[in-house]
Amino acid sequence: MADLGYLIVVGFILVIAGIAVIIAAIIRASTRQQNEKGEDDTRMKAAGVIMIGPIPIIFGTDKKSVKTVLVLALVLSIVFLIISVVYYVLLR
Repeated sequence: MADLGYLIVVGFILVIAGIAVIIAAIIRASTRQQNEKGEDDTRMKAAGVIMIGPIPIIFGTDKKSVKTVLVLALVLSIVFLIISVVYYVLLR
């Protein structure tokens, strides 16, 4: 059986990268520009996806964000399918 210890390293790197993205988002959100009236100049746009197996549940506040998350969910589903097939072929 193949040594899959490198997957632990890949998982650790992905967790660290996720934490770095969260920290960067917090820093970016805390340094918003304000206009001359003292109000925030930014509009909140958000979207999210909940993956239940290969089935995505997508929600969002505007069409552009939802389309972006839809594409990302589709890519994630395809990657999941490819990994499942490769895993099955290599370890049967």
